[in-house]
Amino acid sequence: MIFRRSRFADVIARQLDVFAEDEAELVAETREKERLYDRADREDAEEAYGDYVDVVEAATEALADMRDRFARTLEEDAAEEYEATFNRAVQKRWPPFGLEIENR
Repeated sequence: MIFRRSRFADVIARQLDVFAEDEAELVAETREKERLYDRADREDAEEAYGDYVDVVEAATEALADMRDRFARTLEEDAAEEYEATFNRAVQKRWPPFGLEIENR
């Protein structure tokens, strides 16, 4: 089976690079909150996990907003392809953000 590269792969790669640069603090904060959760004592774990989830949700929302703004510039069929390709790229690059991106 031959897999072809999406026509949106390059633009999405650039968009995710821009996100990584513009939102570097948010990405770093996500990693830090995950580390804090992983190291939390039993009595602090629930709160640490909540903090982690809040940051992941913020990043996921920012990515979904980026995706949706660009998708609005496309025709319906192209927008669907772009959104699916964008979601897969997010899942691959940042698995925590990719868990909920399809629901946004």
